[in-house]
Amino acid sequence: MNRARVVIISPALADANNGNWQTARRWQRMLAARHAVRIAREWPDAQAAGDQVMLALHARRSAPAIAAWAAQRGGERLAVVLTGTDLYRDILTDAAAQRSLALARTLVLLHELGPRALPEALRAKARVIRQSTTARAPQVKTGRHLRALMVGHLRSEKDPLTLLAAARLLRDEPRIRIDHVGAALDAALGRAARATGRDCPAYRWLGAQPHEATRRRIQRAHVLVHASRIEGGAHVVMEAVCSGTPVLASRIDGNVGMLGADYAGYFAPGDALALAALLREAWHTRDAPQGLLPRLAAQCARRAPLFAPDAERQALFELVASLGTD
Repeated sequence: MNRARVVIISPALADANNGNWQTARRWQRMLAARHAVRIAREWPDAQAAGDQVMLALHARRSAPAIAAWAAQRGGERLAVVLTGTDLYRDILTDAAAQRSLALARTLVLLHELGPRALPEALRAKARVIRQSTTARAPQVKTGRHLRALMVGHLRSEKDPLTLLAAARLLRDEPRIRIDHVGAALDAALGRAARATGRDCPAYRWLGAQPHEATRRRIQRAHVLVHASRIEGGAHVVMEAVCSGTPVLASRIDGNVGMLGADYAGYFAPGDALALAALLREAWHTRDAPQGLLPRLAAQCARRAPLFAPDAERQALFELVASLGTD
């Protein structure tokens, strides 16, 4: 077995505390058992001479590094990992993102429906690698109220406005409480979150939180809300699934590809009325054996093995081996 020198290009590093960084850091740890792995934002850099394989996260934002690698090394040892904004927006219109797809030998998608968003001519390059997380034991939830949690920086792709609208629709339900974790990357969305907190005492915007603290909040919540309009395979969805916390999610490919087509916890993207109705149902059927939350918990438990770290680790080893190091 050849030990390769692998560079992971990530447009986000530790200070961003977002999905790209979490993926890059986890892949570095997993691949380190067999390969020498580093993470960089740009390429080439001072350590570039020894690199043999590039795994580039984000076709558009990593496009300069991808183009430089292809110009110097060719595309045979290059894989491009497509995020939600890549797959469902950038590759449709952005020339740099489209060029990244053409240059790569392999295109990595993070959920099972991802390949169908690629141009048909490029689907032969596609490889699905499901992300993973550690399993955590479900925690006993309070019976005094329902705690819903949304995790995601406040930006349009995550559609926080749907959650805020649902919170306003639920002002007559003080036992349904909503916590919202994420930094205001869009100032207007931050203002909207603060206004909702003033008007709706059961809604709390908590701002950015450390990853470990957020995972504990996911464990304690009755339900995770994931309202995204664009999603490539959200970490928080698998973290909830693997913590025994059911998910209410927008019906988009990035969520369906993780939770399954028959999952019972979907609402249409942007449909605050439907989200509010699901939250009401979750609270008012909490003690029923066939209530919404027990049904969703059972469905999530069946999906959880898909996100096991051993499966992701083996898929990464196979990816690097397929790119070659001779």
